[in-house]
Amino acid sequence: MPTRPSPDRAHRTHELFERHSQETPEHYLVAYSDGGARGNPGPSGYGVFVQDESGRKVAALSEYLGHQTNNFAEYQGLIAALEYAIAHGHKALKVVTDSELLERQIKGIYKVKNAALRDLHARAKELIAKLDWFSIGHVLRGKNQEADRLANEAMDKGMGRTS
Repeated sequence: MPTRPSPDRAHRTHELFERHSQETPEHYLVAYSDGGARGNPGPSGYGVFVQDESGRKVAALSEYLGHQTNNFAEYQGLIAALEYAIAHGHKALKVVTDSELLERQIKGIYKVKNAALRDLHARAKELIAKLDWFSIGHVLRGKNQEADRLANEAMDKGMGRTS
């Protein structure tokens, strides 16, 4: 079960998150992100569906990641969304994920105990700091179907399966 960070550390992390999540800007990207692993760990991949604030499709990102865990894939999806936004000159990003763990670790509510995830968490925080505005929210899997489809397609392709 995830544990809470120390009060000082939690406060600092929460402050960073809050600084980036105030007042929704006029223009921003929304990235629906999902990661998965079959067998956990097992063949894994992520999918990210990116749209603008009006709901217009901007990009679809996906990648097969090899033998990894579900949480590793979730973080890779987040990082892909952040890197996409930054590379394309966007300074505001809203991420929608069906991973409550990812959301709560990014917000500083849960500690990141796993060593592999600590490195990914640090990378995500570095990227978030480059944005003027950032928000992350959790939705149930049914509200994240396009990202889930992209993640499954990446896993299928990586495993040599065709539709």
